[in-house]
Amino acid sequence: MSYIRKVKVNDRTYLAEVKCERINGKPVQKFIRYIGKEVDGKQILSASISDIEIDSVKIYGPLIVLDYLAKEIGLDQILGSYSNELLSMVYAHCIEPRSINQMTNWFKKTDLNHILQLDHLTEQKLLSALDSIEQTGHDDLQVKIFNAVQRKYRLKMSSVFYDVTNTYLYSKKCPLGKLGHSKAGKDGLPLVQIGLAVTKEDGIPIFHTVYDGNIHDARTLHDGLSMFQKMKIKDIIVVYDRGITSEEGLEGLRRQQLDSLSGLPIKGTLKSLIRKLKAKKQMIRFENRIKTGKNIFYVVSQRYRIGTVGGKLLICYKNLRKQEIRESRYDEITHAEKQLRAGKRIKGGLEKYFNRNHQLNKTLLGEAEEFDGYSCLFCTKEMSKELIIKRYFEKDLVEKAFRNLNGIISLRPIRHWLYDRVVGHIFICYLAYLLLTLLEYKLEKAGLELSASEAMRELETMYKVYMRDTKKGFELDRVVRLSKVQENILKSIDKNLLKV
Repeated sequence: MSYIRKVKVNDRTYLAEVKCERINGKPVQKFIRYIGKEVDGKQILSASISDIEIDSVKIYGPLIVLDYLAKEIGLDQILGSYSNELLSMVYAHCIEPRSINQMTNWFKKTDLNHILQLDHLTEQKLLSALDSIEQTGHDDLQVKIFNAVQRKYRLKMSSVFYDVTNTYLYSKKCPLGKLGHSKAGKDGLPLVQIGLAVTKEDGIPIFHTVYDGNIHDARTLHDGLSMFQKMKIKDIIVVYDRGITSEEGLEGLRRQQLDSLSGLPIKGTLKSLIRKLKAKKQMIRFENRIKTGKNIFYVVSQRYRIGTVGGKLLICYKNLRKQEIRESRYDEITHAEKQLRAGKRIKGGLEKYFNRNHQLNKTLLGEAEEFDGYSCLFCTKEMSKELIIKRYFEKDLVEKAFRNLNGIISLRPIRHWLYDRVVGHIFICYLAYLLLTLLEYKLEKAGLELSASEAMRELETMYKVYMRDTKKGFELDRVVRLSKVQENILKSIDKNLLKV
């Protein structure tokens, strides 16, 4: 088999096609033909352009970036014997999410056979790769990956944001799939619950957990404590919303030397406290005013205890939020009145506002408005009211993560039904999101005002073109000339990528 060799003569570099032969048992390079020369790192060919034919054009730019990020944290070593097949699916989810039965066709359009040294990708290989995730140990893989990311990026973690979402299955055969309240509005389809923890500083995912679709959000945090323990995470604050808060979860976090900053549902004692504040007009006062960014809160705090866990309770009021909730409710009721007059069904939960004659019950409507604009927070770490408010309302980072998982990376819907493959699919989406957050981290450090998805789109036109000299028979490849934006993206990751 022949290949191209660089031959240096004085200060010039020439390109020659050579092949290896054995003469008297010794390997010897035999010159075949002169091809061209190299100037400033670029190949200049002796062939006429009319002799060149294009064999193929491959997706290249986004893949070398993702592959660099993956191998920088050793994903190719951590994922085991199916690492290349798994990475091909991860990259696909970052660029152009595909179902497994479409992956092989997409693979042919890419340069992954060279990048991953992966030939003859088949649907069966991909399915076997998905099965390998749970067989290897879903949690153990996450611990290794997080440790690798932490070592490479030296992550700072003052807080962890934790949240829960669910996704739906089309199949009713998966043992994980259970009926529950769908956060995507797909009631009637079996659901899978997913817990996700991300760093407060950069939104980099730490771990995810998968549960039956009918598991309560609060239960997921209690069960997820084992992941904090396995990752040896302690002495930080875990931030989560009111649907996840429970006495059991608070006590579990405290046992593991983790503090809590959580929302609390307004009920029982908290309703009484708010009513007293409103009656005495002690809420909206200058000394209670806290401004964070464009938001203005009025906050009253006191010591509070949930079970055996003590901390600080913050009762917060935001007038703008009250208006938003009220107007949204009024819009829904107005629409429901029209639906009822037309004899049509109305949105679930609105029935309570109407009597049997479809007349609006204004007393119930008034009761519903009583606590609009109010929220209650509970913090076990001694911090100022200002810092607690700021920290809690930064938790939309994890909500953004779920939006990306469900949108850009196409977590939902899950079309598998075997347990291992459902878990494997979610794991692939998790890894895709991890790589995109690492890309965004590097872009931000380099001062580039691009999101990861925008960077991926910019790199889409960075193709690799494979060509052949029809007269001399040699083959070569070229990367389509880079734009300035593409150059800056590659530099933000590693300037050596410009030489690839």
